[in-house]
Amino acid sequence: MNNDATTAAGLKVRLTVGQALVRFLANQYSERDGAEHKFIAGAFGIFGHGNVAGLGQALLQNEVEPEEDEDRLKYYLARNEQAMVHAAVSYARTKNRMQAFACTASIGPGSTNMITGAALATIDRVPVLILPSDIFATRFPDPVLQQLEDPRSLDISVNDAFKPVSRFWDRINRPEQLIPSALAAMRVLTDPAETGAVTICLPQDVQAEAYDWPQEFFRKRIWHVARPAPEPAALARAVAIIASAKKPLLVAGGGVIYSEGTTALAAFADATGIPVADTQAGKGAISFEHPASVGGLGSTGNDAANALAADADVIIGVGTRYSDFTTASHTAFRNPQVRFVNLNVLAFDAAKNSAEMVVTDARAGLVALTAALEGYRVAESYSHRVVGLVADWARVTDACFHRNNQPLPAQTEVFGALNELMADDDIVINAAGSMPGDLQALWRARSPRQYHLEYGYSCMGYEIPAAMGAKLAAPDSEVVAIVGDGTYQMLPQEIATIVSENLKVIIVLLQNHGFASIGGLSESRGSQRFGTNYRMRDGDSDRLEGENVPLDLVANAASFGADVLVANTIEQFRDAYRTAAASTRTTLIYIETDLYGPNPPASAWWDVPVSQTARLESTRQAYVEYEQRKLDQRHHL
Repeated sequence: MNNDATTAAGLKVRLTVGQALVRFLANQYSERDGAEHKFIAGAFGIFGHGNVAGLGQALLQNEVEPEEDEDRLKYYLARNEQAMVHAAVSYARTKNRMQAFACTASIGPGSTNMITGAALATIDRVPVLILPSDIFATRFPDPVLQQLEDPRSLDISVNDAFKPVSRFWDRINRPEQLIPSALAAMRVLTDPAETGAVTICLPQDVQAEAYDWPQEFFRKRIWHVARPAPEPAALARAVAIIASAKKPLLVAGGGVIYSEGTTALAAFADATGIPVADTQAGKGAISFEHPASVGGLGSTGNDAANALAADADVIIGVGTRYSDFTTASHTAFRNPQVRFVNLNVLAFDAAKNSAEMVVTDARAGLVALTAALEGYRVAESYSHRVVGLVADWARVTDACFHRNNQPLPAQTEVFGALNELMADDDIVINAAGSMPGDLQALWRARSPRQYHLEYGYSCMGYEIPAAMGAKLAAPDSEVVAIVGDGTYQMLPQEIATIVSENLKVIIVLLQNHGFASIGGLSESRGSQRFGTNYRMRDGDSDRLEGENVPLDLVANAASFGADVLVANTIEQFRDAYRTAAASTRTTLIYIETDLYGPNPPASAWWDVPVSQTARLESTRQAYVEYEQRKLDQRHHL
């Protein structure tokens, strides 16, 4: 942290807690590699009795009558509290975590609606400031409207539910408590290892309470985002392991992109010839056109990356947390002698799989590793195998992207069209269902910005609000949110916010009348796609197996203010996309796709337990297969 201003000792300014917090946040900055950013770019909010007269008044005053030395904190009116946190996360991710948003909601349901968004932010290691309103600190109105009463303690509110999903949590019961709390919050928000959701609970009476604040609290503060360099002894141990490898594989996670380490990764691959696989968060860390790029790894990965992972004797994990999908439920790395070297800014992740730990910024670690491995290069025979596997998978990808003469298009054809039509710095957004699996296996990412998949929490409903956040962060990029009809029905409301802010995004809505991903998973585990299709209840069977539910999602999207284009074929979809890209308005493209795929061939497993006993023959058969696949699971010791 840097002291950029001085003020007269003892100078005070009288403000409410809400006004003080807004003024403080407006003067916080981040810095890395000499580039300075206003850290809190704005505030999403929905007002209720818990914050309308506190933070609401403070944001209004900041907008219409700011102090002479007070920066503006722009306010955005959202439609759903969970969605506004998703938008904030998307913004911070697109900005490589160097800028973030605050989110404020009223007491009770308004605030608890933000818990899912907070969990997503913390799991994905992305900063967002959550400001839930709280009960009265004075306890005169007790219970206040929407208060949870707990007979064991009068100090508990629903906001205590944020504790397990926040990297920092506090409640401000007295005005002066805001000073250490706000400073601690900024430390966590700008920490590359410990970041995530930061929650400061604000009792509604305290928000409006006045206090004489030290002027120094509001000075411009610059929070320097560190690039920890690898400890020399740890680096030497890692180099010794990698130098002994005959079949190494590097796994690039989101940390490579957040650290802006993509150039360093390409240089490492150029120097060593070590192939690079990617996770969902790491796709685009190396361009698919690079000769060392082998694509997606794990349960939703491709044949090339998974074949190399199965044989690898050394796995180099850079900026990855080794999620369940990345390790294919601990079946991906099958070499009995496989060893791990992990470069990660967070020791918790660096230690996974009994690895040789190198706690470091991803970019700094890659630069140091490249220099220390001078003279090492994989054998030509190994490089030839990599090239052959990648070429084989390219043919599979082309077949999935260009499937012709079928009654309904497959979603893979839609992805292929987008992949060819979108520019390198445009952004495709997705989060849940069968789409992330197809996208990680097939998408040919050409830049670290282009591929924006939220798969840490895989939260249905993320995509549309995330498109808003990404567009705010990258106004010159075309932002495309791909949603299925299931995801669309969960959180479409932010289309209204996008329209009201005069933002332009493209929403691609794939209609397949159900949950394609879970339907396929259900079938593969012997549960016959039960409860996964959108059907009317049949009067004879009293089951959900009648006609398709007559949803009119086209009319729904139009009612929020979006332009809507309907495509029935892939060629019509391509034309619709060109029209949408040329437009200045938010446009939704609607296309019906085949619920049953086909999807790209699977080459890895995901552990989803099957009932050990059942009357259904389909379930009994699935359990036999499940037991067989479990034999490949292992702990890396």
